Amino acid sequence: MASISRRGMLITGAAGGLALAGQWPQAGMAKAPRGGTELLHWRGSALGASAEMRLLHPEGMRTGHFVKLALDEIERLERIFSLYRPDSALVALNRDGFLASPPFDLVILLNEAQGLAGRSGGAFDPTIQPLFALYARHFAVSNANPAGPSPHEITRSLALVDYAAMEILPERIAFGRAGMAVTLNGIAQGYLADRVTARLAEAGITDAMVNLGEITALGRAPDGTAWRAGIAGSDQVLDMGTQPGAFAALATSGAAGTLFEPSGRHNHLLDPRTGCSVVAGRLVSVAAATATLADGLSTALAILPRGEGRRLQMQYPGIRVVEGS
Repeated sequence: MASISRRGMLITGAAGGLALAGQWPQAGMAKAPRGGTELLHWRGSALGASAEMRLLHPEGMRTGHFVKLALDEIERLERIFSLYRPDSALVALNRDGFLASPPFDLVILLNEAQGLAGRSGGAFDPTIQPLFALYARHFAVSNANPAGPSPHEITRSLALVDYAAMEILPERIAFGRAGMAVTLNGIAQGYLADRVTARLAEAGITDAMVNLGEITALGRAPDGTAWRAGIAGSDQVLDMGTQPGAFAALATSGAAGTLFEPSGRHNHLLDPRTGCSVVAGRLVSVAAATATLADGLSTALAILPRGEGRRLQMQYPGIRVVEGS
């Protein structure tokens, strides 16, 4: 069976989905170097995996308030994007092939995903779910053929993969073919990080770093310098935040994120154009203005050959791409 990493947890709805709301296992406060503020450093679990927040807030404010805001927002979005919660909007869409009066966040993110699919020549495709499900079913049995699904099965699943065959309107989302299904696994975690950070900003937080698998940052670190984040698979460190010269978001995609079998030959980074997984060991990080963009682009660039990837990068001035190992 596929091994699900932190990156996949949003879509699986693991750990019962935010059952920990209101439980803050490690929340520490310390005086920040700036007068009148305190630093909250929270570590815990969100979506069944490690999560972390560091934020500056006015002295005397209840720290649990900010953690609850973040966890409530995660819970709200999981009810939209989860592939496994029976009450999610995405489950209803995949089951019925259409969704009337869809949640605004689903319309926004599907439009974003469809746009990136077009610009990447279909390397990123949110309708990849039938192919993903084929691989998951194949390797779920104990005597699975290590070569993977048959060419016939792959071809049949690929007939249902077509980002252009989605109608995405504020009043209705619909698939153009019976049997189509969507996964937002390659972009939703970034969207979630953006929304949690925005929720904190609305509550008055001006300086924060949020790590929910993809990283976002606001303002500056406690000492007045940029927040800093190491880039996976490299020795590079990135200045982050909303001050000049820094990036607001960082995301990483790699073949090891979800493995269908131990060797890594068959993994979740499936190329919609071939039906096959990318080479194990590929790791791509993208820094951008939003985690949604960084997440989607890192997924696409991890699938595309390097030459095609460079052409895609040229469509997004202002990003930074680092290939790790």
